Parts: sequence; structure tokens; C-alpha cells
Amino acid sequence: MAVMVTGGAGYIGSHTCVELLEAGYDVVVVDNFDNSHPDVLRRVEEITGRTLFREAGDVRDRTFLEQVLKRHKCDAVMHFAGLKSVAESTEKPLHYYDCNVVGTIRLLEAMRSVDVKKIVFSSSATVYGEPEQLPFNEDHRLAPANTYGRSKLVVEDILRDIHRGNKNWHIAILRYFNPVGAHESGLIGEDPKGIPNNLMPLIAQVASGKREKLMIWGSDYPTRDGTGVRDYIHVEDVAKGHVRALKKLAEPQCLTLNLGSGQGYSVFEVIRAFETVTGQIIPYEIAERRAGDIAEYYADPTQANEILNWTAQKTLSEMCQDMWNWQSKNVV
Repeated sequence: MAVMVTGGAGYIGSHTCVELLEAGYDVVVVDNFDNSHPDVLRRVEEITGRTLFREAGDVRDRTFLEQVLKRHKCDAVMHFAGLKSVAESTEKPLHYYDCNVVGTIRLLEAMRSVDVKKIVFSSSATVYGEPEQLPFNEDHRLAPANTYGRSKLVVEDILRDIHRGNKNWHIAILRYFNPVGAHESGLIGEDPKGIPNNLMPLIAQVASGKREKLMIWGSDYPTRDGTGVRDYIHVEDVAKGHVRALKKLAEPQCLTLNLGSGQGYSVFEVIRAFETVTGQIIPYEIAERRAGDIAEYYADPTQANEILNWTAQKTLSEMCQDMWNWQSKNVV
């Protein structure tokens, strides 16, 4: 089976390409490399010992996508391409809706035109918004608090509408929580341009000396140590979840599933775990809470466990170790 992976040179996309290749799939990566590096794909091939196909282009170019799907006789699509900064989405909402929503519409139009009706979509736990209860299950109210989350929810709604209109579509919507870590080889990992949006890359940059200290935004939350609690999940576990979802789509359906560990860790707990694993001291400064930040956020992964036979396997210590291995070898 040939799978087109949009955004396949990105953080989660590249790790999923590894899992797909190792599972025996043919992989066709579509990426415009705006926020990724072409060399990542060479590293994916080095890890797997297999060759993938590269197609440089934009997901908003329907004609280009149709040509790629036909040329490689693709059977399915994994859709990672898009923008993902919450802060930037607030500053540039039109840009986010154009890339994330319009780009997906163009992709779906291209798929329909060449009769490819199988897609795994990279969504996000941000579609939930402020928790009414914890942990989040898939039936929780959907009320995203920022443009990024709303762009993901719009795409989810489009996919659900497509399936309601045509039951022959095979659709999996995966809402994941906080992917961290890197491939255990240290060859691929998260290398964000500019200031990282997530805690673990910031900690790693402080540990490596690239950043003087970590800013902790709020220590007075109603949590066990006053800092925010999040569900961290190893990126390799997330990637494996995508492959499990693709296999589950043998029959037409529309699945919506959380990918999370089900365990929340505070900022201080992540810092201590990173210090224990690496032997590095992480200097930090406490600052005021940021507007819109939520005290606790973690998943109920029961449905993914039951439907996909998938559970997150890697521990917080392994997440920290793999992140540090990647940071030490690659990021300066």
C-alpha cells in the first residue's frame, strides 16, 4: 500500500514515516519545507534502510496533489501538513485558516477526484478547550480557546460531514496531547524554528546552554505543586498510533480518538525527570500566568486502547532521555 504523508518532513510526520516504512508501506512525502528540513527524509531512510518518495509542494495546490496521488498510485493519506503555534495563530488567523482549513479542503478535493477515500488526520486536544471534567474523553464538549484549535475543529467537522454524505470514506481523526521526545537513534527529533512552543524543547535548550533559563508561567495553579499539568506522550507512540489507525481503516468508518498517556505531569515534575536523566541542572524563573493557560489537561485514552489495541508505552524518563540524546547530537 502506498501512503501519501503531507508534512512528512515535520516532527510527528517524520516519525510516522519511520513507522510506516518499517511496517512495509510505500511512503510518498509531500512537504513545502517551510518549517522543516529536507535532510530529515534522508535520516528517515537511514533509520529504516528503505527509500521513500519526495514531492516538494504546497498542500493548497490541488493540481499538484492530484498529480502526486495518481503518479504514485496512493491508496491512503496521512495529513500532518499545517501550522501549529497557538500564539502565532492569534496574531495571524487568516494565515492559519488558509493553511490548515483551505489546505485540507484542497487535499480532500484532490483525493475525491482520483478516488482515494482513506485519510488519517492529525488533530489536537486543543479542540476541547477548558475542561469540564478530567480526563478528557472523546465526548467532551468541543470549545477550542484559540485560532489554532478552531482550525483543527473546522477540519474535523468537514471530515465528519464528508463521511455523513458518503459512507464509503475511511476516516480517522486523532487528537493527541503533548508529543515529546525523539527517535531513539537520535537522528530525527523536534527542531522548531524560533522559540519553541512546548515545554520539553525549551528545557532541552536550557540544559544545552542555548537558553539561559526556563520561564515557568505560573506556580499558583490548583495542582499538586502549583504548576500546570499536561499529558506528555512520546512521539514514537504517537506515530505508532497513526499506523494502527490506518490498519483499522480497512472498512469504511469515521473514527475520532485521543492519543495520550492518560497521565498528567506538572512542569516541576518534567524538570526533575529531565535533571535526573541527564545530570543537567535546569535554572528557571517563575513568572505570572499567561492568559488562556489551563491548570490541567490530560487524556482518557480508553477508546484508542479498545479500538486500536494501542497504548502509550514510553515513560517520562524515556521521553527525557530521547529528547536529550537528540538535542546533544543535533541542535546547536
